[in-house]
Amino acid sequence: MSEPSLACCTPLTGTPMSAEQAEQVAPLLKALADPVRLRLVSLIAASAGGEACVCDLNDAFDLTQATISHHLKVLHTAGLLDREKRGVWVHYSVRPAALDAVATLFTTAVPA
Repeated sequence: MSEPSLACCTPLTGTPMSAEQAEQVAPLLKALADPVRLRLVSLIAASAGGEACVCDLNDAFDLTQATISHHLKVLHTAGLLDREKRGVWVHYSVRPAALDAVATLFTTAVPA
């Protein structure tokens, strides 16, 4: 599966977003709009080395491991997380370019 293009984002207050740009950005925002997924991104980004094992993330929630894995898959599919399998565990890290792309949306464009 190809990863979403993250070089699409210009500030919302700058040039109006094209339909294609909106289609690219919407999955990122939709993935982050869930409280569990937002917390997962925050926990992973704040973890030592900027990565976390799924085994460590489960303890932060009163949810099943399958539910946590589903949320992590949604974040990965949206292009917000990278994952690496090490033995039986999967380690996740935040894709800085993805967070930068989302942050850029909310940057106030200064007219030239």
